Amino acid sequence: MARKYLIETFGCQMNVHDSERMAGLLEQAGFEATEDAAAADVVVINTCSVRERAEEKLFTRLGELRQLASAHGHDPIVAVAGCVAQQEGEAILKRAPGVTDVIVGTQAIRRLPMLVEQASARKGRRFTPLIDLDPFDDVTFPLGVTRRADAVKAYVTIIEGCNEFCSFCVVPYTRGHERMRPKADILAEVAEAAATGHREVQLLGQIVNHYAAPDDPTCDFSGLLEAVHEVPGVDRIRFASPHPRHVTPRFLQTMAALPKVCRHLHLPVQSGSTRILDAMRRRYTRESYLALVDEIRASLPDVSLSTDMIVGFPGETVGDFEETLSLTAAVGYHSMFSFKYSARPNTLAEKRLADDVTEDEKTRRIVALQSLQREIQTGLNARLVGQTVDVLIDAASRRRETELSGRTSGNVVVNLPGPGEWVGHLRAIRVERAGPHSVWGQALGGVTGHRFDSAAAGA
Repeated sequence: MARKYLIETFGCQMNVHDSERMAGLLEQAGFEATEDAAAADVVVINTCSVRERAEEKLFTRLGELRQLASAHGHDPIVAVAGCVAQQEGEAILKRAPGVTDVIVGTQAIRRLPMLVEQASARKGRRFTPLIDLDPFDDVTFPLGVTRRADAVKAYVTIIEGCNEFCSFCVVPYTRGHERMRPKADILAEVAEAAATGHREVQLLGQIVNHYAAPDDPTCDFSGLLEAVHEVPGVDRIRFASPHPRHVTPRFLQTMAALPKVCRHLHLPVQSGSTRILDAMRRRYTRESYLALVDEIRASLPDVSLSTDMIVGFPGETVGDFEETLSLTAAVGYHSMFSFKYSARPNTLAEKRLADDVTEDEKTRRIVALQSLQREIQTGLNARLVGQTVDVLIDAASRRRETELSGRTSGNVVVNLPGPGEWVGHLRAIRVERAGPHSVWGQALGGVTGHRFDSAAAGA
């Protein structure tokens, strides 16, 4: 009987894709997936450290696994991976003793099966947990090993790490310095994803628009988009996340010229105050960001913008926060990820700036920001009522068994009635109702393009 594994993922798209990679590695080593920790021989917790709550989830889960072992006598190999593993290392063993067998950092996930085998051989004896936090610069990954969790969309990493060192951000310390994947590797993975029925490709990196191909000096991010656009079977291309200061006229011209590139741009701003942006080391001002938004909309009139926002950053006054509200209203984002500031280990802000905004005030501010954003989203989605939009149907609806869900090119979630056979199709949908987070509509006409074939994909 094959041994079983469970991977639990906290965090961003990069973490989700890392989990897909680890799943493929474990299956290549002879393991089978399970969703039940009580049946798993290996439990991998893939962690995020961008927000403090994600760290707390890890230690809560480790406590639950300890209780599982005590109550049922089931004691799987427990591996902690991802950013918290890289950040905390041996400190995890002190905070949650007697649970973790393997700690593997963000740059060493290819070694996971070997570490699991070594831990399994020692299980039942007294041994020191295995820790591998080595910074490997090699960002290649075996083609075809990744076990993709989504039948329609495929994540493809193009950059690992980050060199920006924004004062609030832990990523350069947990994922290392910026390393580019070869263009040839990326295109081979895109082609493999398309050949297995994945109609949408999402290019991932801390700052995707800073990409420069190590194997082709002429290829920047715009050149990579052009090359991916030519891969047969790819109908949509998304990417996350670009940095505002690396958005160039060539990049915007390329987006405008390539119909497969979705008309959605995630443009993290973090604050509406130039003074706070300077303290964050974002290297742009409120004025230059708003000018960039104008430039983007001139080049891409139909683009949907989304963003990240932090409230309660050290030194943020009521006036600074009011500037965040006014910038949010001026831009009119289609969606927003908003967070209360929490100091992250090793960052410049944690070392040099006092966390001087009270928790109550942070809560007040984020409630106000989210209320404004909800109003904006409600209004933007309401404009779609009566329009016909192209939707790539990617899943069954989370709320109703008889409905499906998909997204427009602009990344608006669309719910609609229809059979499961439509998953993987592009459909023309007439929008009939709208809310702040999604719209609802009815399919018109026939299916656009091919149907996803799960048998061909090996699903």
